Amino acid sequence: MSATLAAGPARDARVADQLSRRRRRASNMVKLLCLVATGIGLAFLALILATLLWLGVSGLSLTVFTRPTLPPGSGGGLLNAIVGSLIQTALGTAIGTPIGLMVGTYLSEYARGSTLGNVVRFVSDVLLSAPSILIGLFVYEVAVQPMGGFTGLAGSLALAVIVIPIVVRTTEDMLALIPVSLREAAVALGAPKWKSIVFVCYRAALDGIATGVLLAIARVAGETAPLLFTSLGNLNWSVSLGQPMASLPVTIYQYAGSAFDDWVQLAWVGALLITFGVLALNIVARVVLRKRT
Repeated sequence: MSATLAAGPARDARVADQLSRRRRRASNMVKLLCLVATGIGLAFLALILATLLWLGVSGLSLTVFTRPTLPPGSGGGLLNAIVGSLIQTALGTAIGTPIGLMVGTYLSEYARGSTLGNVVRFVSDVLLSAPSILIGLFVYEVAVQPMGGFTGLAGSLALAVIVIPIVVRTTEDMLALIPVSLREAAVALGAPKWKSIVFVCYRAALDGIATGVLLAIARVAGETAPLLFTSLGNLNWSVSLGQPMASLPVTIYQYAGSAFDDWVQLAWVGALLITFGVLALNIVARVVLRKRT
């Protein structure tokens, strides 16, 4: 009887040890797959950056930043395209960010479980996944044709439409993560709801919301299709929002398939500038937010 009782714990120990080894093997296998996937992703990213550096750095010069686009062989630069991209991206972000912030706040704080909130959320999700060329066609119909021509303002509006759903989704998700206790503490101190949102929830979710805005900027900075239908592009110097306006993505699109070597070189330079411009923006924002925290 005593031998039988002793065999029971020993058998249970062996079974537990086998299960433990099996779980460790499964865990190590999943960890290995994750490391392999991470390595593949980093390898592709490094290859892209290395290609940009290899083909783009050789074309960097002061002329790129001081002269506008010119005919082939004239030693042109990308000044008008750089300025046009900065103007349209900044204006599109300035228009789309407040709208997206307000809509995301409404969905998180005022419309939870409501029919209208679900409809707005569904429309925002559809807009988030919509191809950018459709947004360009939409803005072409509602802005370009009524204005009588392509304009930088229409391009900014197209970029704003792309920014809005990204900021909406990020704002709603970040505000949903704020503990209810923070809101209750603000209300207990006598703060109205709008003050608890602005001074408590926004501050707690600032890092996440700022990340969403940066993602939106990174998305619109490289958009080409919407600008082809709205601001079109301009080989001459122009900063007027009422006229066609140059941009780096459109210039890259036009130059990359050119038969002229100097234009192809400028296309690689433009791609390099966009990539490292977005990278620098993310680094600066991270440093600033980290210091604030």
